[in-house]
Amino acid sequence: MSKAIQFLKDAYFELTKVTWLGKKEVVATTIVVVVFVIILALFVSFVDMILSGILGIILNLR
Repeated sequence: MSKAIQFLKDAYFELTKVTWLGKKEVVATTIVVVVFVIILALFVSFVDMILSGILGIILNLR
């Protein structure tokens, strides 16, 4: 039990040293992440449509 309490004390001490981002930085990085996810989703969807079309052509030829 003593080790668990010491661990929690050490963890709390380390968290006091963390430099947290401000609201502006959090909002800006969140927007970047959301835009990147949307772009990536569109790209994956586009590639999926192309590969599905190619596979459809290949399977219909047989």
